[in-house]
Amino acid sequence: MPLTLKVSRENVAEIAACARARWKIENESFNILKNNGYHLEHNFGHGKQNLAMLFAAMNMLAFAIHTACDCLEDLWVKAREAKGARKRFFEHIRTITAYLVFPDWQTLMTTLINSKPPPEIEKQIAG
Repeated sequence: MPLTLKVSRENVAEIAACARARWKIENESFNILKNNGYHLEHNFGHGKQNLAMLFAAMNMLAFAIHTACDCLEDLWVKAREAKGARKRFFEHIRTITAYLVFPDWQTLMTTLINSKPPPEIEKQIAG
């Protein structure tokens, strides 16, 4: 049974503010999933039974992990801020990890933040 709140003069403004906040969170989340690299608007109808659902579930899992990183991982946040848009951030990760091997998370994120690999990674480029 859903919770029903009684609306009164005392609580109407607070209830309206909560509803607006919920709408904003939902709207921004769906916008990110649709327009910022997750391609959730895409019809993943490649399989006959479960493949489409698997692709959509993997997208949602990636979004959840990225959201957790946005909330908990300082280097992730700094790297995202350094690259601007979320989509561009992921493009940078995809590009540099295709050509370079990073020894750890901190080195990868620091390279994104500074737009310059540390000396030990530069040896890979030169060598």
